[in-house]
Amino acid sequence: GGAGLAKRLGTLLSGLLECGAFCGIIFGWASLVFVLKDLGYFEGLCQPSANPGPNLTLGSDCSGQDEQFSLVFTIGSFMNNFMTFPMGVVFDRFGTTAARLIAISLYAGGTLLVAFSTPEMAVLLFPAMSMLSVGGILLILTNMQVGNLFGNYRSIIITLYNGAFDSSSAVFLIVKLLYERGLSLRAMFLFLAACSAWHLLRTLFLMPRTRIPYPLPPDYDYGYEGQRPGEAGPEETPLEPPLARGAGSGNLLWGGGDVPGTPFRACACSWLFAWHVAWLSVMQLRHYLFIGTLNPQLEHLARGDHGLVSTYTNAFAFTQLCGVLCAPWNGLILDRHKRGKGPRPEGN
Repeated sequence: GGAGLAKRLGTLLSGLLECGAFCGIIFGWASLVFVLKDLGYFEGLCQPSANPGPNLTLGSDCSGQDEQFSLVFTIGSFMNNFMTFPMGVVFDRFGTTAARLIAISLYAGGTLLVAFSTPEMAVLLFPAMSMLSVGGILLILTNMQVGNLFGNYRSIIITLYNGAFDSSSAVFLIVKLLYERGLSLRAMFLFLAACSAWHLLRTLFLMPRTRIPYPLPPDYDYGYEGQRPGEAGPEETPLEPPLARGAGSGNLLWGGGDVPGTPFRACACSWLFAWHVAWLSVMQLRHYLFIGTLNPQLEHLARGDHGLVSTYTNAFAFTQLCGVLCAPWNGLILDRHKRGKGPRPEGN
């Protein structure tokens, strides 16, 4: 028989935890900056100033420090988007296991760099945030296919994972709160690095070696026990006749997105796709600009009041938690809309 309901639910819930606790933590940057400033990262860039100004903290002009922190986040968030396409190619070409091993390596490396960074070695934050960003986006890419296990609820699960990705920014809020209670930054990031063992176990037992097809074939199974080495499993069995080179193979994963046989080039060059990319780019630019400049803005508005900045940083982090609550409604609407157009393959 194929994968049972318990196994599929285990994959779903563990994927939700993975997306919600690891994938998008870089977007909690405002909370981490608060901790890094308190530890003295880039503090050497602060200059004494006799005149009050918008970037003054305890009589020092720390605009140079703020610029460095903004640069760290800018590069990290840029890598998050820039590397999505090549990471998608890796995922399509080499499958889930290979993609996740790369993601786990990047994520573990990034957390270790932060753990062993010091105010004197603050430059390590640049590669660390980029590695966390790319590792996180690759992890969520491999998790999107989990929706294929639950036919009528695919869109809900995909949007739920996206919402969890947004809400994972609250991890840095937890880091901030624990730091204020005496836990060291190094200990917390070493713990995050140790969680890579859990990612690895999930890769072996609760994820496919290649990818989860859609529609789901009968008796489909996945994971280490679902397929013997050297034996072609259902996940490698084509569900449709071979298409011409460049044809819409994306249907295997996402299903129903394009008319079968539509060339990828035609989709990528369409006006609909171009305008969607432009719209998304503007939205993300606004989002990243706000996150990257939030801490200096709060310090300016609070006139250097450390406690007030901490309070408003926490408040912003709590609002980011709402992503996991709001996003699934989009999937519910999409699933109901598609269901009304005709019968869809069942994944259970």
